Amino acid sequence: MVTAECHAHIFMDGVDYKKAAAAHENGPREDLIWEHLAAYQKAGISYVRDGGDPYGAGVLARSLAPEYGITYRTPVFAIHRAGRYGKIVGRAFSDWKEYCTLVREVRRAGGDFIKIMTTGILDFATKGHVTSEPLSREEVFAMTAAAHDAGLSVMAHVNGAQAVMDAAEAGVDSVEHGNFQNEESICCMAEHATIWVPTIVTVSNLLENGRYPAETLAWIFETQKKGLQLAFEKDVVLAAGSDAGAYGVLHGKGIREEESVMRKILGAENGQELEKRLAFGEKKLREKF
Repeated sequence: MVTAECHAHIFMDGVDYKKAAAAHENGPREDLIWEHLAAYQKAGISYVRDGGDPYGAGVLARSLAPEYGITYRTPVFAIHRAGRYGKIVGRAFSDWKEYCTLVREVRRAGGDFIKIMTTGILDFATKGHVTSEPLSREEVFAMTAAAHDAGLSVMAHVNGAQAVMDAAEAGVDSVEHGNFQNEESICCMAEHATIWVPTIVTVSNLLENGRYPAETLAWIFETQKKGLQLAFEKDVVLAAGSDAGAYGVLHGKGIREEESVMRKILGAENGQELEKRLAFGEKKLREKF
């Protein structure tokens, strides 16, 4: 059983993003953060890695987490290019100088790592489409190098095979989501020992609730299954994270659902091996972040 939630957003509630975000607009709500931390404690989670927010919720959660026996890590805010996806979890840069300024701000604020947004998100209503134009390969390389030069590991929000290859080859420490991959991108992660946090439950929890076209969701989930199966075969370093706070993914409960869906995809015959792999991935992630 995993003891870490490797991708969460403490300011979201898994039910209503707009309402959850509004609750923190005038400053992070301590009562709501306590509630989410209690859910992790109840689920047996002792480590949470946050994906960033623009309200300071992750920073407050980090200060409160030890009272629940939880080590909490946060990038303070995620960093995205202006006009591209990422506003909901962080701050934007328009040029290289602004990016470097944001990296310094993360360091001054005591951020534990840098999170970069290199692509948009998958479109749940279409097959294989990722929203927002991806960053160029050159930009991803430069952003990663600058973060590493500042002494900080890099968590990268990435979707699409080419974007995953760009991120892995740039040396990011973890790829988050990584939807719509192919064999080349998965082998690339294996080659570079990139930790992959696939957050599969963000789709599996939507399969039967009617929010999006059932046929399209089934197709997307099938691509995730094949990706995980191939990653397991190719010895990609895997870590369990649920994207807790995203629609349909509750804090505490979400990571257990992620662990469960990974077991179902890989089959009972691989259960013990998956447990070993996830323990290894959790160990590596804790070391880096």
